[in-house]
Amino acid sequence: MDRPLIGISTYLEASARWGVWDLPAALLPAAYPALVAAAGGLPVMLPPGPPGTAAEVVARMDGVLVAGGPDVDPSCYGAARSPRTGPPAPERDAWELALVRAALERGTPLLGVCRGMQLLNVALGGTLVQHLDGHAGGPDGSTTGVFGEHTVTPVPGTRYAGLVPEPFGVPTHHHQSVDRLGEGLLASAHTEDGTVEALEPPPGSGRGWVLGVQWHPEMGGDTRVAAGLVAAARGAAAAAPRPQAPVGPRC
Repeated sequence: MDRPLIGISTYLEASARWGVWDLPAALLPAAYPALVAAAGGLPVMLPPGPPGTAAEVVARMDGVLVAGGPDVDPSCYGAARSPRTGPPAPERDAWELALVRAALERGTPLLGVCRGMQLLNVALGGTLVQHLDGHAGGPDGSTTGVFGEHTVTPVPGTRYAGLVPEPFGVPTHHHQSVDRLGEGLLASAHTEDGTVEALEPPPGSGRGWVLGVQWHPEMGGDTRVAAGLVAAARGAAAAAPRPQAPVGPRC
């Protein structure tokens, strides 16, 4: 069977430099498509666009991965901005919330990574802790640009525990976390201090394959979480196959 098509959301930067150019750019750390490819998927980038087109975009994907990135604007979950919350990214917030909601409505397999997990929670009415002391990535002078590591412990009986059944050291870089859980979500992994590290609908919810993880699996060598997404996307593709593209002349 062909590899399932996995759409990955991207950053939208007002200025990015390469070669002699300094221009606005939609970009994505290369580790994300590399992770999807290593897990057996075919990665494609989904740059921010009009939120009204998200459903059309998701309809063409077999699975969706919402990548990490800047802090979610607190206005998205009805909170006042903390001085330690990073600059807003309104275009990306609106686009990725629309992607999450479209995937949930369509039943498209969905994986949220770091910010992506937080957006999953917000999309379903949850809230966020705007700053965790002692965690890397804070805009208040704490360590930036360096991934740490901590152990994540699964909750038995959850989808995440089915993928990674043992406590596992993961690459991490965040200073925000889930506060109040979104409607129909349960915590499926925690750190030692109780921080929610994975989210998913409960078994039997009928939502399909949905998982959010707070850490960055693309920065480690373990592909089990991504492989879960790809396997679910392959099943979705088999259930509703797309027409095969014709093979054109080769150079």
